[in-house]
Order: sequence, then structure tokens, then C-alpha cells
Amino acid sequence: MPPLTNSPGPTVAPAAPAGLPTADQAVAHTLLNCLLREVSGPEHQTAVDNGRLLIRLPRRGVLLRVALRRTSLLGAHRFTGPVSAQTDGGWAEVGWRRLAEYVHAELSLRTGVDNEEFLAQIASSHQAVSTALAARTERQPGTGEHDAEDWQAAYVTSEQSLILGHRFHPTPKARTGDPAAWQSYAPETGAAFPLLLLAVREELIAEEAAEEGATAPLDALHSEVPDGYRLLPVHPWQYELLRDHAGLREALDRDDIRVLGTGGAPFAATASVRTLYDGEAFLKFSLNVRITNCLRKNASYELSGAVALTRLLAPALADLATRFPGSAVLREPAYRSLALPGADGRPDTGLLEGFGVIVREGLSQRLLPGTTPLLAAAVADEYPTSPAHVSRLLDGAGPQAALDWWAAYLNLLLPPVLAAYFDHGLVLEPHLQNVLVCVDGDGMPAQVLFRDLEGTKLVPEHHAELLASLPEQVAAPMTYDAQRGWDRVVYCLLVNHVAEMLAALADLHPGTEAELWAQVRRTLQTHADRYGCPPRLAALLAGVPLPAKANLLTRWERKADREAGYVLLPSPLAEAVLSGAVRADDTTPWSAR
Repeated sequence: MPPLTNSPGPTVAPAAPAGLPTADQAVAHTLLNCLLREVSGPEHQTAVDNGRLLIRLPRRGVLLRVALRRTSLLGAHRFTGPVSAQTDGGWAEVGWRRLAEYVHAELSLRTGVDNEEFLAQIASSHQAVSTALAARTERQPGTGEHDAEDWQAAYVTSEQSLILGHRFHPTPKARTGDPAAWQSYAPETGAAFPLLLLAVREELIAEEAAEEGATAPLDALHSEVPDGYRLLPVHPWQYELLRDHAGLREALDRDDIRVLGTGGAPFAATASVRTLYDGEAFLKFSLNVRITNCLRKNASYELSGAVALTRLLAPALADLATRFPGSAVLREPAYRSLALPGADGRPDTGLLEGFGVIVREGLSQRLLPGTTPLLAAAVADEYPTSPAHVSRLLDGAGPQAALDWWAAYLNLLLPPVLAAYFDHGLVLEPHLQNVLVCVDGDGMPAQVLFRDLEGTKLVPEHHAELLASLPEQVAAPMTYDAQRGWDRVVYCLLVNHVAEMLAALADLHPGTEAELWAQVRRTLQTHADRYGCPPRLAALLAGVPLPAKANLLTRWERKADREAGYVLLPSPLAEAVLSGAVRADDTTPWSAR
């Protein structure tokens, strides 16, 4: 097999996609993204040649190629069309199943271990993408604009527009369970449904609240609850998964629990699947379903942790809101669950976690007047699948308008996340599904909202007294050490979020990528000049490699998300890269430049 050398050549396709890919191509492109970032790229087994990317799997002895729409300074290239493999007679197209088998074989040889789940999970992801594409054709979302005042509908549409999922995760749409069941509750199919309502004897309710009235969104769901009982809303899918639990059946027979039926306004499924929204509040339910990498349950420490963070971080969040009025964090002030004693007399963990529901603030409590909230992942999607996409917000505007939009966006997004870490020891997790972009009537960014306290962590040296006040089982999962916390911030903020939003803008105006990254650097530098430049921020500005979560290797090794490793990506933030003096992936030593 010949050596791989970079010879960029012409780009063979326009940067902006002409339409959605097939499910086959979407799955294949996602696998290539993961290989490029985590395996073949770090091992220097890739090259760009005449508008195509070449990727070698050295242990399996396979050379792959795919056409490029656009190359990326970060190595997050845009692909188009089928994947091919080199043969004795030239090149032959490779389907997604064969490509998955190649990846499986390479990782088995690389790690010395097998993963018998891997191919089935990729097949599950392919099935979900196929279903989502078919549902989109039936629903035809985004064919018209929403009424200017109908921001709720625009918001829900953005949450339900992620047809293909995370493009750097090997199984972005994989879900366990019966496909016929999950389609009824999937955001990709536009699911909205009433909750199942249970009445539970008061002494069997577990709940905590950070403030008076925090559980009101739960109690308001049904006004006629029997005396001596409390209302417990349940995700209908979760109830189906738990209905045969022996303890639950016995409690129903004893009349400790009554099924009141379904009722009330429908709740729409958001991008996370298990978090539902009725226009007033968000309810984050447990689902005994593996989605992508994790079983989506609210662990007992997460139930208590959400309320504890809401209460204890009030001063820090208030400070951030005052200093950065264009940003806010959606609090999670209450949870409620079922505390049904098990054989040992303590609450049955499976039921406590399985029926746990976290209350998250509604948008109207933080949203600036006259703005429309949109899921950042929908705005930054590789493909324009909804009216929330940045191409729709800019509506054909030229490069300068795109750069102005970008500067406004970065000024809202970056400073509060950096201040949270450096000033408060608070690790936010601002990846694309955890941030809402709130735009004004002209589509310009006016506010960002951060959500999901599950991913929010504390740096222990900033919060020793606070952590000591909590039970160990709650405090321990709530922390990252300073370096791991910084890696998480940089990955979520710059690699997962900023780089992907930037890529969507660069698709519209391909010649602007370097200038878009230069604006990221300017915004970081402005923050450093204004609030100080600690060593980690100085290193970021100097262009040290950026940490990217290794989703493929984490999935292969069957690790929990918290235990995920990172790979290092060449940074586009170095001044030499932005000036065009070197490429971001140039490995020449600085002394030789």
C-alpha cells in the first residue's frame, strides 16, 4: 500500500450540501469522522488528495476514500457521496455494513479485545436514522416559517430536527428496546403525548426542593388527587418498561399506588428523548433505555445533586447573570420519585431511580423578551433540517453579515463559560444539545441559555466547604479535578460547540474559515485582557492541542461517559495557523519553522 501524502488539489463538490444524505451515507460518514479523529488521524494514516480524503486502517490493511465538500482546519472535514475501498483493480464502493465490519476488525486488532455489541449498535443507529428520515418526509418540517410570535413552536421544531445526530459518535441514534415503541416517543418523529399520572401514598413519595413552590409544575398536572396521596407523573414508555416489577405490582394491589390514567396537555419530546416540554416547564424523566452510550436513568445521586446544585450555586449563577446579562442557566429546583421499600426496608433503588423526575425551569423564566430560543445543535447542524438552521437565520446574507453574526454569538457564549470555570470553579457542559440560542426578530443572537445540571461539575479546591456539606454519594459524582474539568470545558465549548457552529457558517462562505477562527481567538483574548489570563487560557491562546472526547473508543471499551478519554486535535487558534504560515495539522517542530 503506498504512503499517504497530502496533496489537497481541488474540492470536488460545493461546501453547502444540496440535500440530506441517505441513511447509508450518514452512517458511513459518521464512522469515517470517528476514525479520522480517534484512530487513523492520530496515527498519521490519513491524507487529502485531489479533493478526496484517504484513510488507512493499518492493522486491517484497508485503504478507504471519500469525496470532500470542504476541508477543515480542525480536521472535521465535510464528506459527500459513498465510501470506497482500494482493490487490486482500483476502487470499489463500500456499504455501511462492510465499513462497520472494517472498523470492528481494526479496533479488535488495535486493542486486543472484542466488542460483540458494536455492530448491532451501529445497525440500531442506522435503523433509527432511516426511521427519522422517513418521518421527516411525512412531516415535511421546515417547509414554512413560524409566525413571529409563535416562538414555542419554533423552539420545539428545533428540538425535534436532529435527524442524524452527533457526527463524531459511532452510534448517534442507537436505542435499545422495541423500535415500534420508541418511535411513539422520539423527537425525530415529532412525538408529543400526555403523561401517565400516578397517585402515590404520601409516605411513599421521595422529593427535595430548593425553594418553596418548586414542585408546583408537578402538582399542576392533575387537580383531583385522592386524600393522602401525591401526584407522580411518569413517562409512558418508562412505565411500560417497569410495569412488571414485582414491587410495583404489589404496591398497585395494596392500593399504595393508583393509576389515574393519562391526561393534561401533551408534552413534546426534546432532543434528549427523555426530557419533555409542555410550554411551561421541562420534566426530565428516567428511561431504562440505552441511547447512544448510556442508560438514561436519573441515578439517585443525580436527583439529589440537581437540587443541591440549584440551591448551593445560586450566588455563583447570580454573579454570572449580572456580569453577562446575555446568558442564563436553567435551574433544576426539585425532583420527585417513588420510595417504595424493598426487601431490606430501604427504598427500592430500581424504582426510586426509574420513577425519578427532575423539574427544570421553563424558558419563560429566563428568556429575554422578543427573542426566540433555538437548540444550538439545530442551528449548527451539518444539514439544514429546520428553520432554526443558521442558513435560514442569515437568509442569504453575505460573508460580512455572517462574521457579524458570529462575533455577536461568541460574545454571548464564551465569556460566561470561562468565568464560570476560572472565577467560580464551575464546569459547565456547553455542548450543542445543552445550549439554546435566543435570536431577535432579525435572526441575530441576543442571549444564550445553558441547561442540564447533570453535566455541571465543581472543581473541589473551589468548593471544599460546600462539598463537605453533602453526602459523599452525592458530592463525589459532582466533581472534576481542575485539569479534567478544563478538558471538559474546552471540549464541550470549542470542539463540540464552537467548531461545529463555525463549520456551518464556513459551509455558507467557504473562504471565511480562517477569519471565523480568528474571531474566536479575538473573543478569547478580549476576555483574557478584561478578566485576567490564567495559564490554561494562555496555553489555549498559544495554540496547544484541543482535547476531543473519544466517543468511538469509549463506546468500544464500554466505558461510562464520565470515564471517557480524550484525543488531541491540532488547534486552529495559533496565530501562525490563522496567518496561513502553517497548517493546523502541521507536525513540523516549532524550532524548524
